[in-house]
Amino acid sequence: MQIISDRSNAIPIIQNAIEAKMKRTEIGFRKTEQEIRRFEKKYNMLSDKFLNSCTADDLTGGDEDYISWIGELKLREALLEELKTLHEIEYIPQRLSY
Repeated sequence: MQIISDRSNAIPIIQNAIEAKMKRTEIGFRKTEQEIRRFEKKYNMLSDKFLNSCTADDLTGGDEDYISWIGELKLREALLEELKTLHEIEYIPQRLSY
């Protein structure tokens, strides 16, 4: 991907926007991790076991806890993928052509 602009201040603006997005995503990831740990503690079970062997009927919170836990796990996956993409961005100085 290339971003081209005639404005000299465009690169720092784009870099700042990407860094801000990364920070927001990291905050979301930490909150998601806290929720996952809360479920693991509540049910005394790691998420892997939950995914492989539980149904909503197995949880005292029923459907609501089941759906929320699954949702947090899927959200964590999406946030991890987003963070990976953001961390892989490289800034390469533009070469001047004469």
